[in-house]
Amino acid sequence: MKRYCLALDLKNDPQLIAEYERWHKAENSWPEIRKSIVDAEIWDMQIYRTGNRLFMIMETSDHYEPQKKEAMDALNPRVQEWEQLMWIFQQPLPWAKAGEKWVVMEQIFQL
Repeated sequence: MKRYCLALDLKNDPQLIAEYERWHKAENSWPEIRKSIVDAEIWDMQIYRTGNRLFMIMETSDHYEPQKKEAMDALNPRVQEWEQLMWIFQQPLPWAKAGEKWVVMEQIFQL
């Protein structure tokens, strides 16, 4: 199993943040998005928020490849629709590369 930790910012607007959280409630999520996550061999995904900063933890199979997930998503119209919707609420981290949303975090400590 692999673990990935990623970060992304939301636009610093309380109404947009509340709407973003509403979209992520189980009753509002899109089944096609959940399926695309599972199909990529992501076994668990959790998103946490403090202020407008998001932190995502992903547990994946040993065979998970981020580039393969990106390619699968690029060919999935429903995932592309979701990503465009989410971009209304999101903004890149100041140090993100052009076009990069979620930025992989570097582990600096382990007990």
